[in-house]
Amino acid sequence: MEMAITYCTNNNILKDFLEANASEVINMLMTEWNTVEALKVREEEGREEKAKEVAKNALAKGLPVNMVSDITGLSVKAIQSLSVQ
Repeated sequence: MEMAITYCTNNNILKDFLEANASEVINMLMTEWNTVEALKVREEEGREEKAKEVAKNALAKGLPVNMVSDITGLSVKAIQSLSVQ
C-alpha cells in the first residue's frame, strides 16, 4: 500500500490529497471494512450535520447558546464556532 501511495504521488495521481492524507489512507486501508460500522458512522455524521443546521437556525432566531445546546445536544463550544462562521 505504501508503494502504491508513493507511486501515485510520484506520478501526480491524487498527489496533493495523498501528501496531506497518506497516513489516514493507509490506516483506512489496513482496517477491515465493516459495512455495518460504516453505515453507523454515516448516520452519526448525518445527525451531527442536522444538529448544526438546527443550531444555526435557532441562533438566527435569537435563542441563547445554552438553550441551543440543550435542544441539539451540541456542545456550547461547537455552537459558538457555528455562530462565528
